[in-house]
Amino acid sequence: MGLVVPAVLPSSRVDLEEKLALFASNQAVNRIQIDVVDGKFAAPVSWPYNAPAELGRMLDHHGLLPHLDRLAYEMDLMCLDAESAVAAWLTLGATRFIFHAESTTDLPRLFSFVRQHYGAGDGSVSGLVSFGVALNSASDLALIEPCLDEVAFVQFMGIARIGRQGQPFDRRVFEKVRTFRARHPEVPVQVDGGVSLEVAKELVALGVTNLVVGSAILHARDPVAALAAFEMLENPYGV
Repeated sequence: MGLVVPAVLPSSRVDLEEKLALFASNQAVNRIQIDVVDGKFAAPVSWPYNAPAELGRMLDHHGLLPHLDRLAYEMDLMCLDAESAVAAWLTLGATRFIFHAESTTDLPRLFSFVRQHYGAGDGSVSGLVSFGVALNSASDLALIEPCLDEVAFVQFMGIARIGRQGQPFDRRVFEKVRTFRARHPEVPVQVDGGVSLEVAKELVALGVTNLVVGSAILHARDPVAALAAFEMLENPYGV
């Protein structure tokens, strides 16, 4: 896996497919994060919560996410029904799932459900499916400490209001990442939201495993060049 995970926040199924096609044409991309926002836990609402019947038809007709021959899909579940949402996205071919710590009042119960229905231990199902936990920039690390044995990675949200692309980076996250890496150096860490090229340089220096980047690539004049600039942070000499 590369350093950068492009993020897509779809407004419609057509919007999703167009953005996935853009990234699928770039051989440097091998994993994409799809943000799904229910309009309740976070807002504004995104696809498929703004068109649930479309998702139902995809499932009824045994549809799959496009480009599964070369892309892995990671679902960022910014929703209150995240446990049940996993089943639908698994059927469509997604293999990584992120639960937000603040989306439930009982995080241990959520991961107990996930363990019983989808896997165990580090959040994997026969090594094919993995689970992560996300933490908002204003939340305390103590919130996720009890579930670290259940997940394969931790995602720190880099913006104050999740569910919207294009927001400035919340610099409190630097200290949060620094503290977490000191306590748990073995746990992979990714940061999602507000990741500009300058912010990315600092995050890589702190040992962040993956950078989840949306608007800094999609809104760039040359998305291919923007993605390449981020990837160079991992191998600055092209090695």
